[in-house]
Amino acid sequence: MEARRDVFQAIADPTRREIIHLVARNPLNLNAVAENFAVSRPAISKHIKILTECGLISIRVQGRERFCEARLDKLNEVAEWVEQYRKFWTEKLDALEVYLDQLQANEHKPLKKKKHVNKKRKS
Repeated sequence: MEARRDVFQAIADPTRREIIHLVARNPLNLNAVAENFAVSRPAISKHIKILTECGLISIRVQGRERFCEARLDKLNEVAEWVEQYRKFWTEKLDALEVYLDQLQANEHKPLKKKKHVNKKRKS
Protein backbone atom coordinates (compact mmCIF):
# COMPACT_ATOMS: atom_id res chain seq x y z
CA MET A 1 0.00 0.00 0.00
CA GLU A 2 1.38 3.39 -1.00
CA ALA A 3 1.73 6.08 1.67
CA ARG A 4 -0.58 9.03 1.40
CA ARG A 5 1.15 11.88 -0.35
CA ASP A 6 1.15 15.42 0.94
CA VAL A 7 1.55 18.86 -0.57
CA PHE A 8 5.13 19.18 0.66
CA GLN A 9 6.13 16.01 -1.17
CA ALA A 10 4.47 17.27 -4.33
CA ILE A 11 6.22 20.64 -4.42
CA ALA A 12 9.60 19.13 -3.52
CA ASP A 13 10.12 18.19 -7.17
CA PRO A 14 10.98 20.99 -9.65
CA THR A 15 9.09 19.27 -12.50
CA ARG A 16 5.93 19.14 -10.43
CA ARG A 17 6.34 22.79 -9.44
CA GLU A 18 6.61 23.69 -13.12
CA ILE A 19 3.51 21.63 -13.97
CA ILE A 20 1.58 23.53 -11.29
CA HIS A 21 2.87 26.80 -12.74
CA LEU A 22 1.77 25.83 -16.25
CA VAL A 23 -1.76 24.73 -15.36
CA ALA A 24 -2.28 27.59 -12.91
CA ARG A 25 -2.49 29.97 -15.88
CA ASN A 26 -5.03 27.88 -17.76
CA PRO A 27 -6.08 24.21 -17.85
CA LEU A 28 -4.05 22.06 -20.23
CA ASN A 29 -4.60 18.59 -21.57
CA LEU A 30 -2.03 15.94 -20.71
CA ASN A 31 -0.29 16.16 -24.08
CA ALA A 32 0.05 19.93 -23.81
CA VAL A 33 1.61 19.55 -20.37
CA ALA A 34 4.01 16.85 -21.59
CA GLU A 35 5.15 19.01 -24.54
CA ASN A 36 6.75 21.44 -22.08
CA PHE A 37 9.21 18.87 -20.71
CA ALA A 38 12.10 16.83 -22.05
CA VAL A 39 10.95 13.69 -20.22
CA SER A 40 8.70 10.86 -21.30
CA ARG A 41 4.92 11.08 -21.29
CA PRO A 42 4.72 8.28 -18.66
CA ALA A 43 7.03 10.31 -16.40
CA ILE A 44 4.75 13.36 -16.74
CA SER A 45 1.73 11.15 -16.06
CA LYS A 46 3.37 9.96 -12.85
CA HIS A 47 4.01 13.56 -11.77
CA ILE A 48 0.41 14.47 -12.55
CA LYS A 49 -0.80 11.45 -10.58
CA ILE A 50 1.18 12.62 -7.53
CA LEU A 51 -0.17 16.16 -7.90
CA THR A 52 -3.70 14.77 -8.19
CA GLU A 53 -3.27 12.59 -5.09
CA CYS A 54 -2.17 15.66 -3.17
CA GLY A 55 -5.11 17.70 -4.40
CA LEU A 56 -2.99 20.29 -6.21
CA ILE A 57 -4.38 19.31 -9.61
CA SER A 58 -7.72 17.92 -10.65
CA ILE A 59 -8.43 16.12 -13.90
CA ARG A 60 -11.48 17.18 -15.87
CA VAL A 61 -12.63 14.93 -18.70
CA GLN A 62 -14.00 16.75 -21.71
CA GLY A 63 -14.85 14.43 -24.58
CA ARG A 64 -11.79 12.31 -25.21
CA GLU A 65 -9.44 14.79 -23.56
CA ARG A 66 -8.29 14.94 -19.96
CA PHE A 67 -7.52 18.46 -18.75
CA CYS A 68 -5.36 19.31 -15.76
CA GLU A 69 -6.61 22.17 -13.60
CA ALA A 70 -4.71 23.71 -10.68
CA ARG A 71 -6.20 23.63 -7.19
CA LEU A 72 -3.96 26.22 -5.55
CA ASP A 73 -5.92 26.47 -2.31
CA LYS A 74 -4.01 23.38 -1.15
CA LEU A 75 -0.85 25.51 -1.16
CA ASN A 76 -2.26 27.39 1.85
CA GLU A 77 -0.93 24.54 4.00
CA VAL A 78 2.57 25.32 2.75
CA ALA A 79 2.08 29.07 3.13
CA GLU A 80 0.96 28.66 6.75
CA TRP A 81 3.93 26.44 7.56
CA VAL A 82 6.37 28.90 5.95
CA GLU A 83 4.72 31.86 7.70
CA GLN A 84 5.44 30.52 11.18
CA TYR A 85 9.14 30.34 10.33
CA ARG A 86 9.09 33.73 8.63
CA LYS A 87 7.77 35.26 11.86
CA PHE A 88 10.36 33.38 13.92
CA TRP A 89 13.30 34.50 11.78
CA THR A 90 11.99 38.05 11.43
CA GLU A 91 11.94 38.36 15.23
CA LYS A 92 15.44 36.86 15.52
CA LEU A 93 16.86 39.13 12.81
CA ASP A 94 15.20 42.20 14.35
CA ALA A 95 16.77 41.33 17.72
CA LEU A 96 20.16 40.86 16.04
CA GLU A 97 19.82 44.26 14.36
CA VAL A 98 19.11 45.93 17.72
CA TYR A 99 22.09 44.17 19.28
CA LEU A 100 24.43 45.19 16.45
CA ASP A 101 23.19 48.79 16.62
CA GLN A 102 23.96 48.81 20.34
CA LEU A 103 27.45 47.42 19.74
CA GLN A 104 28.11 50.01 17.08
CA ALA A 105 26.85 52.84 19.30
CA ASN A 106 29.14 51.67 22.12
CA GLU A 107 32.17 51.66 19.82
CA HIS A 108 31.70 55.35 19.07
CA LYS A 109 31.32 56.46 22.68
CA PRO A 110 34.46 57.96 24.17
CA LEU A 111 35.93 55.85 26.91
CA LYS A 112 35.56 57.33 30.36
CA LYS A 113 38.80 57.63 32.21
CA LYS A 114 38.76 56.01 35.57
CA LYS A 115 39.97 58.18 38.37
CA HIS A 116 42.89 56.62 40.06
CA VAL A 117 42.65 56.87 43.80
CA ASN A 118 45.96 56.52 45.55
CA LYS A 119 45.35 54.77 48.81
CA LYS A 120 48.09 54.76 51.35
CA ARG A 121 48.88 51.56 53.01
CA LYS A 122 48.59 51.38 56.71
CA SER A 123 51.70 50.03 58.41
